[in-house]
Amino acid sequence: MYLLEGNLGAGKSTMLALIKQHLPHLHVVTEPVNSWHNDNFQESLLGHFYKDTPRWAYTMELFTMMTRVKEHLKEQASLEQLNSYTYTPKIMERSLYSGYYCFAKNGYEQGFLTYEEWTAYNQWFEFLVAKKCATPTGFIYLQAAPEVCLKRMSKRNRSGEDTVPLEYLQQIHNQHEQFLVHKTSVAKNLQNVPVLVLDVSEEFAHNQVILQNLINQIQDFIMSSMSSTLINAVSLNNPLSPSNTKNFSIV
Repeated sequence: MYLLEGNLGAGKSTMLALIKQHLPHLHVVTEPVNSWHNDNFQESLLGHFYKDTPRWAYTMELFTMMTRVKEHLKEQASLEQLNSYTYTPKIMERSLYSGYYCFAKNGYEQGFLTYEEWTAYNQWFEFLVAKKCATPTGFIYLQAAPEVCLKRMSKRNRSGEDTVPLEYLQQIHNQHEQFLVHKTSVAKNLQNVPVLVLDVSEEFAHNQVILQNLINQIQDFIMSSMSSTLINAVSLNNPLSPSNTKNFSIV
């Protein structure tokens, strides 16, 4: 399982749609954002969080962790039912790990979560994640300047995001850098997980040259990070195997 990470507005949903289009043999799983706009909250939970972060930080982080764990376990279970001949790599949009190392950790460091809330969150994370969720095969990190992310967020005009300040995006960017580039204080099982860092500060969705380069990097990364044993087995009938792949030409 591969996890697509990046700041708010980095272009994760756009990239997933392009991966689905140009690498159709990969299975993509989008972030369950709609769950955070549930009518049970009367108003978007994201909206509550951005309007009054200290009040809603713990609720937001705990709820998003639960939804991500559910998605992770669901996709993990489907992979466990496959054998090497039917294996199809999955790419999930964002993960429970960035939820912990980027968003919840930032909430605690900025004072949005109390010590007691952070301690409780850690205990839930340890119980739900460390003991139940398999280590990912690799991370794909969409790296973009916070200023670029802010412009993209303004352009997409998603409900609840209109009050997000640049300062918050800078904080989340720094947390992603610490987590995926420097691997500061990450769990032992994640330290050796390979990370593909893609610079997406330039517009890529409608730039064929940039997009082709990004898609080819993703394809090469997935093939190189799959175990040689699995690759040999998959190569018999999987279009993604080394014997059946070549760099894509996007036209």
